[in-house]
Amino acid sequence: MTLDARHQSGSSLPALVRDLRAGRLDRRSFLLRATSLGMALPVALMAINTGTSAFAQTPFATPTLVLDAGIRADQVRGEGGELRILQWQAPTMLSMHAATGKKDKMAASLVSEPLMSYAPDGTLLPRLVTQVPTIANGQLAADLTRVTYTLLPDVTWSDGEPFTAADVIFTWQWLVNPENPTAAVGQYEMIADITAEDDLTLTITYTAPQPGWYVPFTGSSWGAIYPKHVLEGGGQAANDAFALQPIGTGPFVVESFTPNDQVVYVANERYREPTKPYFGRVVMKGGGDAVSATRAVLQTGEYDFAPALQLEPDILAEIEATGDRGTVVIREGSNMERIVINFSDPHTEIDGERSRLDTPHPFFTDLRVRQALSLAIDKQTLQDRLYLPGEKAASNFLEGVPPYTSPNNQWRYDPDEANRLLDAAGWTRDDATGFRAKDGVELAVTYATSVNSVRQKTQQVVKANWEAIGVRTELIELDPAVFLDGSPGNTQSLRHFYYDVEMWADGLDITYPLNFFFVWYAGPDNENIAQKANNWLGVNQARYVNPEFDSLYEEAKTQTDPERLVELFVTMNDIVVQDVAGIPLIQRSSAVYAIATSLDDANVLPSSFEQPYWNIANWIRTRD
Repeated sequence: MTLDARHQSGSSLPALVRDLRAGRLDRRSFLLRATSLGMALPVALMAINTGTSAFAQTPFATPTLVLDAGIRADQVRGEGGELRILQWQAPTMLSMHAATGKKDKMAASLVSEPLMSYAPDGTLLPRLVTQVPTIANGQLAADLTRVTYTLLPDVTWSDGEPFTAADVIFTWQWLVNPENPTAAVGQYEMIADITAEDDLTLTITYTAPQPGWYVPFTGSSWGAIYPKHVLEGGGQAANDAFALQPIGTGPFVVESFTPNDQVVYVANERYREPTKPYFGRVVMKGGGDAVSATRAVLQTGEYDFAPALQLEPDILAEIEATGDRGTVVIREGSNMERIVINFSDPHTEIDGERSRLDTPHPFFTDLRVRQALSLAIDKQTLQDRLYLPGEKAASNFLEGVPPYTSPNNQWRYDPDEANRLLDAAGWTRDDATGFRAKDGVELAVTYATSVNSVRQKTQQVVKANWEAIGVRTELIELDPAVFLDGSPGNTQSLRHFYYDVEMWADGLDITYPLNFFFVWYAGPDNENIAQKANNWLGVNQARYVNPEFDSLYEEAKTQTDPERLVELFVTMNDIVVQDVAGIPLIQRSSAVYAIATSLDDANVLPSSFEQPYWNIANWIRTRD
């Protein structure tokens, strides 16, 4: 399937650009019209500012995106045999909307699909719909309060039941039902109602005009559609069964699944494109680490693909020098390795719950302490010794997207200033230990992250930096299957956040970054705070509460002026950076993966906004 991005985004986009460059449109008019026609806001802004998009080239400069390069017209489904993937962070569940970690979303994306996908440059691509809605084709209201989707005809679920508008409506209802385990509610709260005109036509009405109208049901991170006939009325038992054996419209179905170990998929014989997928079977093995996964592709050839790699430069160079069965692909992006600060006390338990919102942290409530921790980190050493080319020390949480990147912050390494701040705050050093205390409380932190060579070495650098200014630091290393698992009973998960600080990576997985900031939004009555009352599914696991930030977030939810939206995004970033709600460390690549030379890389199409397997229906072996 070859998609002309200009026509899929609206045939008037090139004309809009010409009018802009000829002076027939002002900035605001161009932004409003371009975003309403499906052009992602950062792409539109870059078209104005530089003539290039934030990630590649603008869709009018590269009009054709081929998703299935090299596929023969006479290809036979399954003829490619077995594809072997080593996903070293093994999946725990396969329910896309119940997943709280990328590893589970990745594994679910072979089965579950959204209505639309994001191209690598951020433009929209139809997946389960006939076309991207635009004002020009009449499916998007000019005031951005309503959108109509026309579903592809004759699509079935993998069990043979028809895919209809009722499934889309049910998915929305499932997501907003507080009894269901999901962290995706923030992506769907803009919806006021969904109605079906017939089985293939549905209209979404929004609570207010939405420049990010496409966010619900788009992308492999948040947009998956669930089958009504499988989950309706089944309660938690049905949810649990679905997490192990999901039914989807995607190119593969699950043959067997052992959580935290292995998933075996087979080609979906009811997939809507009869010649796809090329592979008849996918074995996704978990376990090990990023280094062994890379070796298994490049050196031993045991596996074809290994995604989500985090490697030290010297180790990568050694593997590449001694392995000729594959290569490592690196794509720059907006992923941010960060330290998250707990604003509640993880060491005090009340009614079986630690890190309660009503038990403030004993010293992180003092901005000077948070500032000292940030100033003490030698990010240059981290960048130079532990991260790959192109990955750099970060000043902001939202980086890698030029229109959204704040110019107002600059990281610095200043241990002298860090010591001065702690002295001024009354934290005095013990002559014997060198560590600080105040009013009988030692300045000591527990610092948790997942098991990963780069992360452990990052921990060591940060520990040395912090202990040099008198902060005792205990390092905690957790298996990714545990740390990234959002099960309510898992007290070691990043959602529970029973540590003083945590470290993990997150990035912009949608082109409209409002919900990127959801992790700092407390919400009405602090409903978005991760806590026992909501099974720790609140997205704000740091228990950060800032009324000014929440007010800006609320304004952004209903703001339609694109340039004001950018101001709001920059200001929200500045608040969390300058208030040290956390510490951005390194702007990481959006995709780092090892791929066998026998696997054609042309159709992998890595994207900041999609999971690594989003286009797996079109993956093929190379041909001589």
